Amino acid sequence: MNIFPAIDLFDKKAVRLFKGDYNQMTVYSNNPIEIARDFEAKGAKFIHMVDLEGAKDGTTPNLEIVAQVAKETGLFVEIGGGIRSMETLEKYFSAGVDRAILGTSAVTDEEFLKMAVNAYGDKIAVGADVKDGYIAIKGWLEKSTLTLDAFFEKMQSLGVKTIICTDISKDGAMRGTNLKMYKELSEKYSLDIVASGGVSTIDDVIELRKMDLYGAIIGKAYYIGAIDLEKAIEVAK
Repeated sequence: MNIFPAIDLFDKKAVRLFKGDYNQMTVYSNNPIEIARDFEAKGAKFIHMVDLEGAKDGTTPNLEIVAQVAKETGLFVEIGGGIRSMETLEKYFSAGVDRAILGTSAVTDEEFLKMAVNAYGDKIAVGADVKDGYIAIKGWLEKSTLTLDAFFEKMQSLGVKTIICTDISKDGAMRGTNLKMYKELSEKYSLDIVASGGVSTIDDVIELRKMDLYGAIIGKAYYIGAIDLEKAIEVAK
């Protein structure tokens, strides 16, 4: 299993939200590139980045930082947050990004999703953000009518390879991750599933690894020192 340490970007800073709430934002660093370098120094091969401003309005205000991470580290860079056009995808891939995550647009714009997958194949991943069993969109501010299972089935049929699945109720709460949900999904679908939200301890990492998931995202637990990143990468193997 691969570990994806995370940087959420807002105003060119590394921040974390509590359960996706923009009013509950903690700034962890004014220099995200330093954090990316620390990830790499601790043995990370991947980095998960989210442009929180982009998620709200579909722009790329933090593109410069994402490009810098892609250029100045050897990390596999994936980025999500407000990617709603082929033009935005082109911007990110030209900047050296390895994989782009479609969230809201994967739910609301099937034609765009199909175009993206046809053009870029497995460089496209999809975010499944779950709220009370339904997929949430627009920076988690709205709930769609799609259930988690219906969404997974649809993505698999459209040729999507990787899904980053987040239980919003667990995100940033430091109370563990939704192991039951990931176990059910991994047994049902032949997709590369990345667990996200509430990965709080090394035990969480071990339990997810036992399911043979493709990856797990570590966010807040890294920033507050609850998980030793080097150790997490080691046990994930």
